[in-house]
Amino acid sequence: MTTVLIDYDSGNLHSAEKAFQRMAREGGYEPVIVTDRPEDVARASRVVLPGDGAFPACRRGLQAIDGLEEAIVEAVETRGVPFLGICVGMQMLASWGREYEDVAGFGWVPGEVVRINPSEPRMKVPHMGWNDLVIDQAHPVLAGLETGNHAYFVHSYHMQVAEPGDLLAHVNYGGPVTAIVGRDNVVGTQFHPEKSQHAGLRLISNFLGWAP
Repeated sequence: MTTVLIDYDSGNLHSAEKAFQRMAREGGYEPVIVTDRPEDVARASRVVLPGDGAFPACRRGLQAIDGLEEAIVEAVETRGVPFLGICVGMQMLASWGREYEDVAGFGWVPGEVVRINPSEPRMKVPHMGWNDLVIDQAHPVLAGLETGNHAYFVHSYHMQVAEPGDLLAHVNYGGPVTAIVGRDNVVGTQFHPEKSQHAGLRLISNFLGWAP
């Protein structure tokens, strides 16, 4: 069994691959592979979906690879494997993305992805750089993390969850901005854990050992 990191030409996976492989070695967890093959996803015990860029482009890029999205849905919905979405990969958990056009997401975490709207004009969008997490809900993937831990963000849109219980953590950027969501066997981080030093590596390790 393996953890698969999905490659669908949406961003550079090098740093994510290295971070996940490092934590798998250190924790004695299953191997981590980068793949775009549906048959690998069908055998996977964990799935990680990254994503950089615009929601519509990422969604269509995933759908363009024959059988890949179907394999992900079967893994998550039928087999109940743990799933982690990163950045736009996390946004695709939502019901809808509202970036440029309305595009349906997986709908595993009900809500919609909307543009960040800071209350202070001096705060620029995209939200880029380090910010302090505020933990809203306890979750096994957040074990050892606490409010005040730093995470690295690069994004202009974020998810507004329909159910408050699905919001695991947020940051403040001229108002609350969703940082981590979770429901059932899926979790998602708006920030990049592979670039977030201690907090990000701890979250990756927790995910690799998570048994929902």
